[in-house]
Amino acid sequence: MSEGLFRYDEAFARNIGWVTEAEQAALRGKRIAIAGVGGVGGVHLLSLARLGIGAFHVAEMDTFDLVNFNRQAGAMMSTLGRPKVEVMIEMARDINPELDIKVFGEGVNAGNLDAFLDGVDLYVDGLDFFAFQARRDTFNACHAKGVPAVTAAPLGMGTAVLSFLPGRMSFEEYFRLDGCDEDEMAVRFLLGLSPAMLQRGYLADPSRVDLAARRGPSTIAACQLCAGVTATEALKILLGRGEVLCAPWGFQFDAYRNRYIKTWRPWGNRNPVQQIGLFVARRQLRAMKSAKC
Repeated sequence: MSEGLFRYDEAFARNIGWVTEAEQAALRGKRIAIAGVGGVGGVHLLSLARLGIGAFHVAEMDTFDLVNFNRQAGAMMSTLGRPKVEVMIEMARDINPELDIKVFGEGVNAGNLDAFLDGVDLYVDGLDFFAFQARRDTFNACHAKGVPAVTAAPLGMGTAVLSFLPGRMSFEEYFRLDGCDEDEMAVRFLLGLSPAMLQRGYLADPSRVDLAARRGPSTIAACQLCAGVTATEALKILLGRGEVLCAPWGFQFDAYRNRYIKTWRPWGNRNPVQQIGLFVARRQLRAMKSAKC
């Protein structure tokens, strides 16, 4: 019954002013792919739905658990044990019942990436930090297909953002993950996302960061900031207006530190300054692993 009350133009009328009516109509015709809709990915989906995006490809294979309650938009007592993709699509369609959504319930993998990225205008990364192979495969496919891609990492109480645009530096050229083991990929991915490491200074309990065990602390503040920034980057990319910093440029905003910084790493993780940071990070990781033995 409530679906009959929905009118797109009225539902998203308050966007007009920051976008024109023609631009809002253009957003309605856009399709965005999101891999992972648990933590940041779930908030991405809801934020982009409220921006008025009309179609999504959504990939997720996990279910909600109690450990998700601190940061994941769909994690509630009523959704415990339910598939995340099912819950988040229900929430998105509660915002816009006209949404065109294609579901990839097995997540993203080399076998379905062609279908996952078919016809999409933008890819938004919502994968778990440690999903290195799935992330590499997806970003490499975006680069090959000419699909713009954005990743916003929830770090501390802020976000670090990198965009990869067609014809510019690729994810692999920036992060240089080829041939690395899991520990090295974790170090390179973290420092590549956040060369400034603004979040490091206020970590209250370092023992909760365990890259070897694929575990770390998180906050809803960071996830919400990621979604707001990503929705803004999506708007700029999809409408072709406003400056988009793309790799090797990036930026980090940390609400706790009240700081914003642009980062520039020519050659990505091959940059000499970045190499120093990676050396220090590797030593710290070895020390952490030794302390746990």
